[in-house]
Amino acid sequence: MNYRIIRYVSGVIVLLEGLFLLFPALVSLVYAEYPDMGVFLGLAAVYTLFGFLMIRKKPQQQAFFAKEGFVMVALSWIVLSVLGALPFVLSGAIPSFTDALFETVSGFTTTGASILTDALPNGMLLRYGMLFWRSFTHWIGGMGVLVFMMALLPMAGGQGMYMMQAESTGPAVSKLVPSIRKTAALLYLIYFVMTVVQFVLLITVGKMPIFDAICSSMGTAGTGGFGVTSASFACYSTEAQAITTIFMVLFGINFNAYFLLLRRRFKEAFKMQEVRWYLFIYVGLTAVVIANLTAMGQLIGGDFWQTVHHAFFQTASVMTTTGYATVDFAVWPQAAMMLMCLLMFIGACAGSTGGGVKVSRLMLYVKYAASGFSRMLHPRRVKVLKMDGKAVGSDTFRALHVFLFCYVAIFIVSTIVLAFDSVGYDLETNATATLATLNNIGPGLGAVGPTGNFAAYSDVSKWMMCFNMLAGRLEIFPILLFFIPATWKK
Repeated sequence: MNYRIIRYVSGVIVLLEGLFLLFPALVSLVYAEYPDMGVFLGLAAVYTLFGFLMIRKKPQQQAFFAKEGFVMVALSWIVLSVLGALPFVLSGAIPSFTDALFETVSGFTTTGASILTDALPNGMLLRYGMLFWRSFTHWIGGMGVLVFMMALLPMAGGQGMYMMQAESTGPAVSKLVPSIRKTAALLYLIYFVMTVVQFVLLITVGKMPIFDAICSSMGTAGTGGFGVTSASFACYSTEAQAITTIFMVLFGINFNAYFLLLRRRFKEAFKMQEVRWYLFIYVGLTAVVIANLTAMGQLIGGDFWQTVHHAFFQTASVMTTTGYATVDFAVWPQAAMMLMCLLMFIGACAGSTGGGVKVSRLMLYVKYAASGFSRMLHPRRVKVLKMDGKAVGSDTFRALHVFLFCYVAIFIVSTIVLAFDSVGYDLETNATATLATLNNIGPGLGAVGPTGNFAAYSDVSKWMMCFNMLAGRLEIFPILLFFIPATWKK
């Protein structure tokens, strides 16, 4: 284990977090929130100083491998979350450290689950600077803070790929261009441009206030879902909701497709099986939800087209794990709610900012099951499983099986822990709270539905759900390996 490179990377993360805090400090200055500005600037100075001290001496041996990559990713996200919670605590916005950590982990992991209950007199959940920091954590965590770091700093020997693979979502990650640094920079450029385009459309077409548009664009880009007000997206215009629906779907697409489009390799982009499956599942299940709402006489607002509009918004929000809400889908018919739970499980594409199990894994599981039945019928036939024309190796399927086992185990254990909570929520609430945090969705059903929150859970349950959110965002393996003693042996 190369401890010095771990120390160095952690120092870079602390330094970056100090620089990130300058943005909410500026927002607090604009809105004359001087005490909050002092908190942000004070912590920024402390983090920057400690970060410089940690990276002052570069490690002579900069080589590292997959084990160090997993550890650095897990440790970086834990440090990022703990330090990111302090502005809420020190400013008094969220006095409890456990609650502040829950909110911050939810932000960085782009979950969007919240413990905030009361709104301020102006209808907002927090003061402007704190609201901006809360939404900014979505934007930072969406593409990944280590990907951002690699876009700025070169890694020796191109070994940053280990970290990119550990932090990025999905069963397989590859370089877009030969250089890891250029790949990371290209990803963030695409990410930034899409965010800006949505912001411009929200303030021009959607008639959204500038501050709200900034926070909403960052939340959509990271598929996070923190709202500015307790009404989430229900208080904005139909145009703003439609624009956000489109961008939620776009940010749920594998960013490799955008790279291919930029390179004018249109045929390859449109042949990506995962993207086609993703769009087919989204449109198909949304159509079924609309049919179910219509058949059960639960037209939203009593109008069919309003029902279509809100159904497409909510299914996009759940499938991409964004978590915005325009209506309370927890009161929909049972069939529609079951489909929403299915979308929670499936999630978005690999290589996107969305959460969930990922469409690519679903595809591989389906192909693997079909191959198993084929071997039963034709034992001597040799069939190579492929995705996008490339053979899928046995190592990939082995990782898929381990992932599924760990996912189910964490889901069961976490739901049991929540069941012992003194609040005494029912199974629907506890199970969907686990599903919502493990898949980085945000709202669940029951007491934690779109109109509810996670405030009533005990500190033990909130720490359990913090673990779930980190495990879900980091695809389980890095966070589990971080806590295994054998990982730390030299």
